[in-house]
Amino acid sequence: MPTISIFLDEKVKKIIEKRAKKNLLTLREQAEEILRQSAIRTKIGAGISTLKTDDRLVELFSRHKKGKKKRKKR
Repeated sequence: MPTISIFLDEKVKKIIEKRAKKNLLTLREQAEEILRQSAIRTKIGAGISTLKTDDRLVELFSRHKKGKKKRKKR
């Protein structure tokens, strides 16, 4: 298993410890869970971008509709 070192503020560490305690996990397990969920979200949303712009930041922060289109009411 690869090793990753993360340096955190005391404030951030306390927040993650509180979250870990709430989820009945250790600090290490909670950090692994946060990273795992982040990787899954990134993997799922990787190829969905339909907006084509020259500026990558504009593309990242622009809102565009996703999912099924709603039917118009008559």
